[in-house]
Amino acid sequence: MLVATDITGQLAQYMAEVRHRRLPPEVAQAGKQRILDSLGAIVSGSRLKAGELAIRYVRLQGGVPEASILATDVKSSAVNAALANGMFGHADETDDFEPVTKAHPGCSVVPAALAMAEREGSSGEELLRAVVLGYDVCCRFLMALGPDLVRGGHRSAEGTSSTMGCAAAAASLAKLDQTGMRYVLSYAAQQVSGVWSWVRDSEHVEKAFDFAGMGARNGVTAAIMVQTGFSGVWDVLEGEHNVLEALSPSPKPSEMVKDLGERFFVTETAIKPYPVGYPIQSALDAFFALYRRHGLTVENVEHITVRLPEDGARIVNNRSMPDVNCQHMIAMALVDGNVTFASTRSYQRMSDPAVLAVKGRVNLVADPALMNPEAPRSAKVEVVLKDGRTLNHFIPHAYGTKQNPMDSESVNAKVRDLLEPVFGPSRTEAVIERLNDLEAVANVRELLPFLTL
Repeated sequence: MLVATDITGQLAQYMAEVRHRRLPPEVAQAGKQRILDSLGAIVSGSRLKAGELAIRYVRLQGGVPEASILATDVKSSAVNAALANGMFGHADETDDFEPVTKAHPGCSVVPAALAMAEREGSSGEELLRAVVLGYDVCCRFLMALGPDLVRGGHRSAEGTSSTMGCAAAAASLAKLDQTGMRYVLSYAAQQVSGVWSWVRDSEHVEKAFDFAGMGARNGVTAAIMVQTGFSGVWDVLEGEHNVLEALSPSPKPSEMVKDLGERFFVTETAIKPYPVGYPIQSALDAFFALYRRHGLTVENVEHITVRLPEDGARIVNNRSMPDVNCQHMIAMALVDGNVTFASTRSYQRMSDPAVLAVKGRVNLVADPALMNPEAPRSAKVEVVLKDGRTLNHFIPHAYGTKQNPMDSESVNAKVRDLLEPVFGPSRTEAVIERLNDLEAVANVRELLPFLTL
């Protein structure tokens, strides 16, 4: 019988057993949606700068051909594949996020799980269960540390959490027992990293590594090392000098195992309808509601004020990356009447005179009144028209969050737009069809002809 304080043991036992448990239908559905959504981010990101550099790096590394670099003809070690596909997954702002912890599980956990599943010849159902577990451990680690305490210590919540989630997913597919899971947690803890300096990355290259490539690489490394026979520390979550106390001034270890098997974080992550940084999602939702309702144009708008929670506003205030710059995104939305995958990542549009003229009329306010744990990524948009009228719209939960979820067809449509430029319509539909019926896939390797060149 495990004692209540044996957090590492409780989590390790669950990690070893959960791969044999059937997922509740709504959890399985959420997991398939997140895997498909992450594949859209991975494939589209393979053609962006971070993706191109990751491909170049892996080609130079060589490696045993265990796993595929998606959207290419390259195979390498599972560790290298996880790194490259992870960098693809966050090469742009299309991946999912969890609003409370600020984690981005999909862009790292899915690449790690895919690489390990291909290496092991796992089934689609095994992949699905591993991904669900990875989301849980990723988010629970931040809940145990305290998300605000992590950021208060200049650490990146996204980078800090990804290694733990990826290690859990990869270890599940490696079929490690409880002892192995204990060791994996320790090897993952030793690799946990992530500094909030990523906000100064101007090209979304290091950010792709920090959020996803690093964690995916680290997690698969930990799982394969233990699978090979490496032993490690038994109780990294509560022993002397444990990882929670090392990374947080006030950790809550019980959050690692609270409601395990009942609360599934994969159902709580938000799928982005817009390919922009997550604090901007609600702002665009609110803006477009006013845009459609009142026929906003460049000519009839005098001024726009966007109010965001303080922590989110700091992230997206006039950043150098276009898709993480709130003022730029709102200005471009008014000029174009929409935002697209192409427009949001265009650095040229940042110097477009028409966009710059409107951007001068957009003000971003970091509003302490919006710091609500129940709606951590809300937004209020106020538009003053040239005729003197003032319009307001408040969005507590953006479309795609658990409170305002996207249905399967909307997820399919989003992914279709991301995959078709790379794979074409026919192959894209084949991918969508198979991922929506992932439990029927006997071996994940069957999917690779549709995902590689």
